[in-house]
Order: sequence, then structure tokens, then C-alpha cells
Amino acid sequence: MLQYAADKSGNAQAYPTDLKTRADVNRWLLWECGAWFPSCYVYLVENCVKPLLGAETDPAVLEAEAENFHKLAGILNTRLGENPWVCGDQPTIADVVVAAPMHLHGWQRLPLDRHANVVKWMTERVETAPWWQDTHVGEGFALPDAA
Repeated sequence: MLQYAADKSGNAQAYPTDLKTRADVNRWLLWECGAWFPSCYVYLVENCVKPLLGAETDPAVLEAEAENFHKLAGILNTRLGENPWVCGDQPTIADVVVAAPMHLHGWQRLPLDRHANVVKWMTERVETAPWWQDTHVGEGFALPDAA
């Protein structure tokens, strides 16, 4: 959808037309849907959804995902050590897509402490960008008080 919208609007900064850069953006879009989203989703379900539904977080599920999450976050962390944005010096739809499954990173309790470049990218670049802030809906989301 973001690819179509960027092409339709002629936004070559969001979705570059240079084939090499576009292939890199596409690679990160596929990485997100095939690997990053599923890993982040485990933390969302365990630390957000289950408590909202009155269920207990399962530490074994989180422990089982930890190695995979750190491997993937390490890949992203390395990339963000090379560039301020996922695919270079400017944000692209790859940044939107890769950031999306971690938009509740604090509430999800994503274990980002080993991944300083990811934290900096998310908190200092993505979350401060007008295109992110204009679409963020956060009101009304709160965990029930712990008993």
C-alpha cells in the first residue's frame, strides 16, 4: 500500500525510483513482514494484549523469542549504525514499515537495551518526525493497574 501511495503521489523521497535504492527499500519491507513483525508481535501479545484481556504474560514465550528478537534487532542496529535512516540519509517507507510493529515499544517491553542505534532511530528520528506524529493514536491505551 505504501509503495502504491508513494508512486501514485510521485513521492520519490519516500520510495526512491533509483532501482538500487528501491531494491534496498523493498528488501527491508520484506524483512519486516517476514521476520521483524512476527518477533515484535510476540512482545505485543504477551505484554499488551494478554494483560488487557486479563490473562497472564507467559515468560516462557518471551524467553523463547528473545534470541530471535536480538538477532533481528542486531541486524537493524548494524544498519542504523551505518545510516541515520534504514535506507540512507532520508526516511523512506522502509522506516515507516520497520518502525510500525514497534510503535508501542515501551508498552511492549521490547528488549532494546543492547540496540542503541535502534533506540536512537526510533525515539529521536521516527517518533519526532511529523509524518509519524500526525498518524499516531495513543490516547486511551493504558495497562490496567497491577493488583
